[in-house]
Amino acid sequence: MKSVTMKTSHFLSLAVGVAAMLGISMVHPTHSQAQSSTHVFEMRTYYANPGKLEDLKKRFRDHTVTIFNRHHMKSIGYWEPQENKENALIYILEHPSKEEGLKNWTAFQADPEWKEVAKASEVNGKIVDHVVRVWMDPTDFSAIK
Repeated sequence: MKSVTMKTSHFLSLAVGVAAMLGISMVHPTHSQAQSSTHVFEMRTYYANPGKLEDLKKRFRDHTVTIFNRHHMKSIGYWEPQENKENALIYILEHPSKEEGLKNWTAFQADPEWKEVAKASEVNGKIVDHVVRVWMDPTDFSAIK
């Protein structure tokens, strides 16, 4: 029984450490525990042209995420909706502020590697039909701040 308790405590320590690295609170915040956010989040939904979602995912997987990192655009996650899965890619980025996020986007779009990657990925036609962007602030009870 003692070894199980030790294993559980090691697991809990690891979980708390990983959560701290990701900025996730392991305690449900009360009003007095809530901290103001020092980040904003940007959710983007890309709607791919018919038959182009795999090309879009390949571009993100092979190039875009790396270029985002270079321009201080922290990827939180990438998702596909369960419905209409054939044409949408959703992702969330973290930025220090909306202003910094906009500045980082300007630098990203001017990046010579990005320009080359974007051009090469669309040699057989435009990949993205349109993008929906939402800037978000975490609530005081959000696990991610």
